[in-house]
Amino acid sequence: MAFFDEIRDGKAYKYLVNGQWKASGSNNRIKLFSPLYDEHFAEIQSVTRQEIDEVMEAALQAQQKWKDTPLHERAELLHKAAALLVENKDEIVKVLVHEVGKPRKSAEDEVLRSADLINYTAEEGIRIHGELLYSDSFPGNKRNKYALVGRVPLGVVLAIPPFNYPINLAASKVAPALVAGNAVVLKTPTQGAVSALHFVQAFHKAGFPPGLINAVTGKGSEIGDYLVEHPRVSMITFTGSTQTGLNIAKKAGMKPLQLELGGKDASIVFEDADLDEAAKNIVSGAFSFSGQRCTAVKRVLVLDSIADQLRDKIIAEVKKLKVGSPDENADICPLIDKNAADFVEGLIKDAEKKGAKLCTPFKRENNTISPVVVDNVTEEMQLAWEEPFGPVLPLIRVKSVDDAIRIANGSEYGLQAAIFTRDIKKALEISRKIDVGTVQINGKTARGPDHFPFLGTKSSGIGTQGVRYSIEAMTRTKSLVINL
Repeated sequence: MAFFDEIRDGKAYKYLVNGQWKASGSNNRIKLFSPLYDEHFAEIQSVTRQEIDEVMEAALQAQQKWKDTPLHERAELLHKAAALLVENKDEIVKVLVHEVGKPRKSAEDEVLRSADLINYTAEEGIRIHGELLYSDSFPGNKRNKYALVGRVPLGVVLAIPPFNYPINLAASKVAPALVAGNAVVLKTPTQGAVSALHFVQAFHKAGFPPGLINAVTGKGSEIGDYLVEHPRVSMITFTGSTQTGLNIAKKAGMKPLQLELGGKDASIVFEDADLDEAAKNIVSGAFSFSGQRCTAVKRVLVLDSIADQLRDKIIAEVKKLKVGSPDENADICPLIDKNAADFVEGLIKDAEKKGAKLCTPFKRENNTISPVVVDNVTEEMQLAWEEPFGPVLPLIRVKSVDDAIRIANGSEYGLQAAIFTRDIKKALEISRKIDVGTVQINGKTARGPDHFPFLGTKSSGIGTQGVRYSIEAMTRTKSLVINL
């Protein structure tokens, strides 16, 4: 499509700096391979440190003007970007399907959801407000001082989305940053870069000032530290692995951080639960996008007395899943690469070797692994604690509520958990004891709606996301005191 012609030259995609799509002077290209056919389908630039310096300088200069741009004008440009995403949805969906193996329906949902997020952010942004404080509120003071308290932008925001949601998780970072008055440097994921560049083009074409939104490509191992430590970066918002997040935290110094990292989300099922609904939610939560989601259901903690019943219902739901091509809207598609598939297979084999029972047969064709339900998983198995990021669901049988809470909290992660019970009092009591950012009651673990707070504890991250929360994270309080 002509709308996207300028972002590429043949199979080579460019990076965006100061309103121009350019090829890197390094003459180095990174080849990308589709997880569907393991075929070379695109190349991205490997930008240099000097080019990153140019990007940062452009962002800084653009932000100095943008911070004084009226809020309603910022919002209008966001609305235009959202409209362009929807208008060019079909082309972006094709890229998502081919590049990250996302089922077509899920890819369409991601683009439309992202447009909704941007529009919502625009409306939320114009409602940024401050407050007036009086000095006589504090004992011993007269009303001779007034504090005008408002929020101001941080400067240049470095945004790093992951491969699995390169559009939506770019939108959740870029839109709040821009409406808050910041400039953005988007470091695309390596796999997922082409999708992210298509997203950026919608903002570029919407008419944002040159330099306000920039996109750089390259391997994180080569330019990641340089970006994170760059003196022009005022704030970092990242979604990805815990290992990378920890490295960012160590390198970032005093920069504010918003880190969305790994998870080992547990679903706890009690005897009074609606087992049919629990099974449907668990299977949907575990196997959507082949389990390649930080909020995927990654273990089920079920009371012994109902474990057999729940297992059978889960197996029945799993048998309804379609394995195949994302073009055909299959539920289970190829994992992102061979390393990912090898890791999932290793966790399954380790559990089986240590006595776990595979309730569905292990089948693998290249990087496609059919959904596997593993029963009788114990705490000695890697599958009980490791995040697989693939289509495998471990069932851990527990003898008591306390046992379930202990195992749920025993993970290094603390993203989300789910509780299935008809007893709301019990659910509320247990939710207070589980150390996670969000507890879902009678529903699967999931991100969203996008204006809800999204956060984790322990190794699952730092900071809170969600439209209003992200705007607040990307601004700081500034106080003006008037002395009378």
